[in-house]
Amino acid sequence: MLEQQQRYNDLKLGERGAIFSIIAYVILSIIKLAVAYMSDSEALKADGLNNSTDILASIAVLVGLKFSQRPPDKNHRYGHWKSETIASMIASFIMLAVGIEVLAAAVASIFQGEKESPDIAAAYIGILSATAMYFVYRYNKNLAQKINSKAVMANAKDNLSDAWVSAGTAVGILGSQLHMPWLDPLTAVVVGLLICKTAWEIFKQASYELSDGFDVQKIELYQKVIRKVDGVKGIKEIKGRYYGNNEVIDVVILVNSTLDIKKAHDIATSIEKTMKDDYGVYDVHVHVEPS
Repeated sequence: MLEQQQRYNDLKLGERGAIFSIIAYVILSIIKLAVAYMSDSEALKADGLNNSTDILASIAVLVGLKFSQRPPDKNHRYGHWKSETIASMIASFIMLAVGIEVLAAAVASIFQGEKESPDIAAAYIGILSATAMYFVYRYNKNLAQKINSKAVMANAKDNLSDAWVSAGTAVGILGSQLHMPWLDPLTAVVVGLLICKTAWEIFKQASYELSDGFDVQKIELYQKVIRKVDGVKGIKEIKGRYYGNNEVIDVVILVNSTLDIKKAHDIATSIEKTMKDDYGVYDVHVHVEPS
């Protein structure tokens, strides 16, 4: 119970990262969109819309973290751990929709013909934003490592991606000042593609976990560990799945057929203790069969 409460406390701590990201995105998106319309920069406008989607994505992560903290009930006997994974998938849909919209607007701008280069102030905003998002990334990355949260780490990676997008936006705008106005909308196209790429990566990871995908290398590692437990003669089957950030392992072990029930149970208990204490596995289901 103490271990489970600590995991709930970690989720509560993870909310700080999502809230910090939301505040940063709200401020930056307002500044970027305002300057973009005043300076007529397609690249900065795309970057601002990107940050707008990030607000929704971070809110989704925050809601997911809150729902994940709910204890098991009669309809959710295993708890609500997967809520943050579902939230990540919803966020990916939002990001993809805006990414496509940014791409369409940028391509249309390119085919509109000649246009003036945007004001240089747009580039300064891009540089400022890249610097700010890098510091947000560092904060969320350290927090994610501290509490071992995939959702917060995914948020941190999105922060870093946004820092690179803003840096690229600044480069595109600065380049357009060198009598290459087409470089600004072209940069907006790149920003749109990056938004779609990030959305796809988040969707792929979320769908992988929700469909009970599990790291093959970890399964191989856990097999070796369990085989070394005293009394285990072999492993008939081993499977893994995720409940949010928590790993759950199901294993069927083979033991000497002459063992009594108590000794067989002690072996199963030893496996559970090793997996939980040494490898941070949330829950281990051990089924014992005679060798």
